[in-house]
Amino acid sequence: MKVKIFDTTLRDGEQTPGVSLTPDQKLRTAVKLDELGVDVIEAGSAITSEGERQGIKNIVSEGLNAEICSFARAVKVDIDAALDCGVDSVHLVVPTSDLHIKHKLRKTREDVKGFAVESTEYAVDHGLTVELSAEDSTRTDFDFLKEVFREGIDAGAQRICACDTVGMLTPERAYEFYGGLTDLGVPVSAHCHNDFGLAVANTLSGLRAGAAQAHVTINGIGERAGNASLEELVVALHSLYNVETGVNIGMLYDMSRTVARMTGIYLQPNKAIVGENAFAHESGIHADGVMKKAETYEPITPELVGHKRRFVMGKHVGSHIIRQKIDEMGLRVDEDRFQQIFSRIKALGDMGKCVTDVDLQAIAEDVLGVLPEKPVELEELTIVSGNKVTPTASVKLNVEGMDKLEAGVGVGPVDAAIVAIRKSMAGVADITLEEYHVDAITGGTDALIDVVIKLRNGENIVSARSTQPDIIMASVEAVLGGINKILSDKKIRESRGDSN
Repeated sequence: MKVKIFDTTLRDGEQTPGVSLTPDQKLRTAVKLDELGVDVIEAGSAITSEGERQGIKNIVSEGLNAEICSFARAVKVDIDAALDCGVDSVHLVVPTSDLHIKHKLRKTREDVKGFAVESTEYAVDHGLTVELSAEDSTRTDFDFLKEVFREGIDAGAQRICACDTVGMLTPERAYEFYGGLTDLGVPVSAHCHNDFGLAVANTLSGLRAGAAQAHVTINGIGERAGNASLEELVVALHSLYNVETGVNIGMLYDMSRTVARMTGIYLQPNKAIVGENAFAHESGIHADGVMKKAETYEPITPELVGHKRRFVMGKHVGSHIIRQKIDEMGLRVDEDRFQQIFSRIKALGDMGKCVTDVDLQAIAEDVLGVLPEKPVELEELTIVSGNKVTPTASVKLNVEGMDKLEAGVGVGPVDAAIVAIRKSMAGVADITLEEYHVDAITGGTDALIDVVIKLRNGENIVSARSTQPDIIMASVEAVLGGINKILSDKKIRESRGDSN
């Protein structure tokens, strides 16, 4: 059995509140989805706007392997807009529940059947593949639902889709529901929403019952609580059910990050499969087990999905992780000094502090009496900001003995300062800000500000922090601390002959 993947990130996913993609962003995402290996890309809803149509046209003109689909209501104007874009298919949606028919459409069941048949015939006559979809199908009278689908199939629909529009299914009912549609003679799609957190489970049940295709989005984005998550569904099929898709599983983490950047919807750390903590370990018992045999606390390897394992420091950390990190710094410590370092790390954890890589380096160097190496030092920082001024920052850095002066603009003074620093580091290290977190430690306008950041350089992720009363200086100091850690680590690897 092979399951087809219908990706609706660019349509249902873009309906996430606050998300609006440009035509260029849509094209870049679609190209990446095609590389990922999805079967169908729902590129948008052509009737929405001129920009939406241009985005769909750009995707169609790219000549991708995936089938390119447009969402359409069961009206001629929507189908004409899709035809104008040159798509391969339409996801033709008709509301079928009495709730929608009565209160939204203010029509009758017979009207709905007429819309479904007429629009399907029109689309098929104009050369489009039709996937006839029933909105709110899981709250629809089942006999009426099948009647709509039968008449749609007779009119030429090649696939049908039953939408659990407000996530009302349970896995048990999903099996019964989708199984009851498999005798209609065409492939059935499961389209599940995540209002009760069951979208992936319900989709899996629908596929087990005989559905041939799953509607999903990258990172599970979508309206309200979102849609079934592509990465969770595909990996579950692969690892738990031994069912394959055409998806390149090794691209999932990279695809997830791409969509997060494009949409501005970042993942909670504990997101399954692709979250930053999905393969992170702090507990000493867990970390020790993983270091000895990864399968002890990891059901799949991070490499399977293009992710990376990491060990986190905190009050639960074990001594072996601290020893490994100190060794990676190129420092040699005896048992007595190691215990001093270990105790101070535990004390920070007991204070509720997030222990960063730079914290460990500073503690270790302090215990050993080593002068900290700072390849990059801040010489000058100037910020201009105001209600009628674009936030602008200029920085002068001493980078390994050479002065570098750069300026940057941003959405605020902190963003502008970080942009200027990144520009200064061009050619020295490609730095990406992965995470930025700020807390006010004390009350009042003069509160101490604690900034914790994560920087990425290739596959290397480093965490750093700074605590100051000035949020801009705290942010800059944290970023520079992370950069210095990255450059120091790079020197150590080079001295060991490790090109990675």
